[in-house]
Amino acid sequence: MQATSDGRSDAAAVAAQSVAELEAEIVILQHLERQAKAVVASGQDRKWDELSKILQHDDRMMQQTIDAQIVAWPEVEAAVAGSLRTDARWIFHIGHVGSTLVSRLLGELDGVLAVREPRLLRDLALVPPEVREQYIGSTTKLMSRTFGVDEIACVKVTSFVSEIAPVLVPPGERALFLYAKPRTYIAGILAGENSVKELAAYEAHRTQRLAGRKIVIPPARHDADRSALGWAAEMTTLEAAADSMADRHIAWEDFDAMLADMASALARVSTFFGFAAAPGQLDAIAGGPLMSRYSKATEYQYSPALRNEVIADVERRQGPEIDAALAMLESAAERSPLLARALARAREG
Repeated sequence: MQATSDGRSDAAAVAAQSVAELEAEIVILQHLERQAKAVVASGQDRKWDELSKILQHDDRMMQQTIDAQIVAWPEVEAAVAGSLRTDARWIFHIGHVGSTLVSRLLGELDGVLAVREPRLLRDLALVPPEVREQYIGSTTKLMSRTFGVDEIACVKVTSFVSEIAPVLVPPGERALFLYAKPRTYIAGILAGENSVKELAAYEAHRTQRLAGRKIVIPPARHDADRSALGWAAEMTTLEAAADSMADRHIAWEDFDAMLADMASALARVSTFFGFAAAPGQLDAIAGGPLMSRYSKATEYQYSPALRNEVIADVERRQGPEIDAALAMLESAAERSPLLARALARAREG
């Protein structure tokens, strides 16, 4: 179905091209139906409405009328058929840890095509594995496409897409795992009105993901606990992914350590990814205007110094709740080697 520039679309629906495609569509619809029924049964409707409002202000959403079209998947498969490159570099992260900024900064380098949060990857992360596997091969090639043979794609995903990192990154390829220490992460979440609203919307899903790794976090007493739950869910996702990616190259970076010396951090990441930089270019990028703007809404000023001030203010006002949330994580880690390893990595980072 093709959309025109004025937002209208033709009335022709694209029929399934084969019985197999129709069956795949039915599986997806059944999965979505189960999700919808679960939301209704749990009384989460209002929370998802709040999440919708948050996402409307997220730069991953289309804010302007553009020329676009919906392409049937068989056409996509045909476009990437054959032995095409699968050498995209990947950025996985725990959310709210500067991944958009890092993507923008790397995108300033010549020969780097920065791709941020493709909708396709979010959809694939939410469908059952038996559905997902039909699309992964073509998706990996699609994400690696660039406008020139000398360009390299650098794909920054949405945080929960890290769940499928092992199937997205082919053997021998490279991924950056970006995180923050739990205290800084919790304070950073509590500092933002929208990020606090997100906590309630994601709480049930994160609890379920942790349960799948046999990690039990007690019921939340306050938003600091919910932030800690988020850190545990996303950080153990990266740890579990790393366990399954022994034949890939993985670099871990603490975002706050990067902020302390962004030029050196960009040099490390660029070298790891194989990105070329002219002499002095990384210093210029690290000292440029992107470092003084909020990455998801560049019309707003937001520097590392301001970020530190905001986090310090939250720690002063909500220190006891943050301490209690960290103690909760340490207690849960006594029964989970995976969570214990994530906490150890954060301390060492």
